[in-house]
Amino acid sequence: MRTWFITGASRGFGRAIAAQAVAAGDSVVATARDPQEAASSLGNDPRLMVLPLDVTNEQQARDAVAAALERFGRIDVLVNNAGYGLVGAVEEASGLEVERLFATNVFGLLNVTRAVLPAMRSRRSGHVIHMSSVGGYSASSGFGIYCASKFAVEGIAESMRLELAPLGVRVTLVEPGYFRTDFLHRQSLALAARTIDDYAPLLDDVRAFAVGADGQQPGDPERLAAALREVIESDDPPLRLALGPDAVRRIEDKHRAVAAEVAAWRHLAMGTGFLR
Repeated sequence: MRTWFITGASRGFGRAIAAQAVAAGDSVVATARDPQEAASSLGNDPRLMVLPLDVTNEQQARDAVAAALERFGRIDVLVNNAGYGLVGAVEEASGLEVERLFATNVFGLLNVTRAVLPAMRSRRSGHVIHMSSVGGYSASSGFGIYCASKFAVEGIAESMRLELAPLGVRVTLVEPGYFRTDFLHRQSLALAARTIDDYAPLLDDVRAFAVGADGQQPGDPERLAAALREVIESDDPPLRLALGPDAVRRIEDKHRAVAAEVAAWRHLAMGTGFLR
């Protein structure tokens, strides 16, 4: 049996992953800004430990990991799930809105990761799961700052995989498409306070989509959680795991576009060395 440490476990993917892990007989440390919400949604079980954690608070992250290790003695799987989105053109997002988003989605992820890795390295075992997004691989209009935060997570994870593989610790990025979580609710998706008229023809449609798609997303969070368990069991887990037909199609479309662009400009790219 494994011990999981999951951030953002009160709702959405975090709750589904935590519930399935407990049902499978694993121990789970479920953390959330509001531990009462997490406890009420996950119920009581001796294998479940619910802790308060604002991932932007580095000391709180260290304390939560220390409490988890004191109770269970180990952390086998870290799921960095806490995060939120921001809708708005890149120019519309204020410096403060960008900083707050990155404080949670990037710096918070790093706070928790730094707290957990020493225990994994000492055992030469563990699996770090970063919940990214298809938007962390292929950006879209209206979500530029959110996508930028997930692009950062992707770069962090690629380097971590190389650094930790010799130490027995595995790293996987999960890149979901649209799943029926509360990501499109106002509690998980912020709107840039500033709007610029020039962007309205495009961004009005994006904002309308965010409202209209809420509750209609095609992906099932329970099936994502089950897929994640399969990855954990694998002897050769992927660095990237795109989940949902929409995510797979978007990634394939980007691959084709990038390949075509490289080919079109190859003559210029290959001719930038010193002439001999």
